Amino acid sequence: MIEDITPSEFNLRCNAGECWQLLDVREMWEINIARVESSIDIPMNEIPTRYVELDTSLPIAVLCHSGGRSAQVAHYLVQHGFDRVANIVGGIDMWSLDVDDSIPRY
Repeated sequence: MIEDITPSEFNLRCNAGECWQLLDVREMWEINIARVESSIDIPMNEIPTRYVELDTSLPIAVLCHSGGRSAQVAHYLVQHGFDRVANIVGGIDMWSLDVDDSIPRY
């Protein structure tokens, strides 16, 4: 099952001590513009060959620009053995508005 969470909800959970992997699936040119410091950066098209780099024992939240690509990758991860997967709705754009306004919007 995939859970939809907002950037604020994700941030609150992490601040409360939950240990999440944050997977950013945007293209490198996008990550070069705006990046969450703790993210694991694997562009969506590289997920089929690189998802093995992720820890299946930890929950994972997937981030993109607005939530569409991350939802697709979240479904892929569930199909490939990840039990606790969240899609960050609103993506990096909402992250910039609600969590960290130092992250540029594009």
